[in-house]
Amino acid sequence: MPLDPSFVGRTYPPTAPYQVGREKIREFATAIGANDPAHHEPEAAQALGHPDVVAPPTFPVVLTMAASRQIIEDPALGVDYSRLVHGDQRFAYTRPVVAGDELVCVNTIEDVSTRGGHGFLTTRTDVRTVGGEPVVAVWAKYVVRGEA
Repeated sequence: MPLDPSFVGRTYPPTAPYQVGREKIREFATAIGANDPAHHEPEAAQALGHPDVVAPPTFPVVLTMAASRQIIEDPALGVDYSRLVHGDQRFAYTRPVVAGDELVCVNTIEDVSTRGGHGFLTTRTDVRTVGGEPVVAVWAKYVVRGEA
């Protein structure tokens, strides 16, 4: 089933809040080899003007990949998860994610197209604090492989 292009512009409800924890940031930083002390030590982050440890730039993937389930699992859109490939990701920051943030995600479908028998889906996830402060916008491109 091809992706439904009428979904372009569709926005999904905000996700439940995600509490960003100091240990989650440390674990993520360690897993990706980000050794900057600001990712691990509150004092180092505070010396740079942040209230607590700062998440590495790709940390929002922890939230946005979970949030993308709203889109991927929407049966009317037509995504066959068994054929889904993650193609690209980019981030546009308003400010860094820090421990203690409570964040929500709002997903929007920006583009749906078909090329060469494959479906292409571009999403934007706006990550904000529960108080509405913008933190980061995250774009993802997915390919839904066509039948062989």
